[in-house]
Amino acid sequence: MAILKVARMGHPVLRDVAKAVDPAELDSPHFQDFIDSLIETMREYDGVGLAAPQVHVSKRVVVMEVAGNPRYPDAPAAPLRVLVNPEIRFRTEERIRVFEGCLSIPDLRGQVPRCARIELRALDRTGREQRQELEGFPAAVVQHECDHLDGVLFVDRVEDTRTLAFLREFQRYGSDAS
Repeated sequence: MAILKVARMGHPVLRDVAKAVDPAELDSPHFQDFIDSLIETMREYDGVGLAAPQVHVSKRVVVMEVAGNPRYPDAPAAPLRVLVNPEIRFRTEERIRVFEGCLSIPDLRGQVPRCARIELRALDRTGREQRQELEGFPAAVVQHECDHLDGVLFVDRVEDTRTLAFLREFQRYGSDAS
C-alpha cells in the first residue's frame, strides 16, 4: 500500500473517460494492492470518495467512506465501499443541493444539484455484483465519484458560480457566503 499522488484540475487524466475493469483483473495482487492504496489515499486526505482517475489511473474504480470526516462533519456515516465498473440509475426527479469539494480541486466548494435517490450497480473488489439504493449525501458522493469516471468535475455541474467558495471561507461563513 502507498499514498498515491492526486491529480489536480488541469491534468488531462481527469477529463478522460475511464476504461472498464476486466473482471479477470480483480484477483491480481497488483489490482488488490491498488484498491488498498486508493483507500489509504482517500483516508490520508480526508476524502469521502476517490476515483481511480484522480490518482492517474484511468480505470472505472471508486472507493467511498463517510466516517467522522473533518471536511464533512455533518455528513451521515456511510460504510467503506469499493465500486468496480459502477453504474447509476436515477430513481427520482427530486434533486438535492450539496456543497461539494474535491481532492483534485483542493480548498474549493460549490453547490451542485444531485439526484436525491439512485440505484447503484457495481462489482465489489472480489467481483461479486452489488446492487443497492442510496439517497441523500451518500447518493451525491457516488454521483460525484462516477462523474470522475466520465471526465466530469463538480465545477462543471455548479449551476450558480456565486456558490463557489474557498474551504476556509466556506467553513467560516457557510452557505451564506453564496
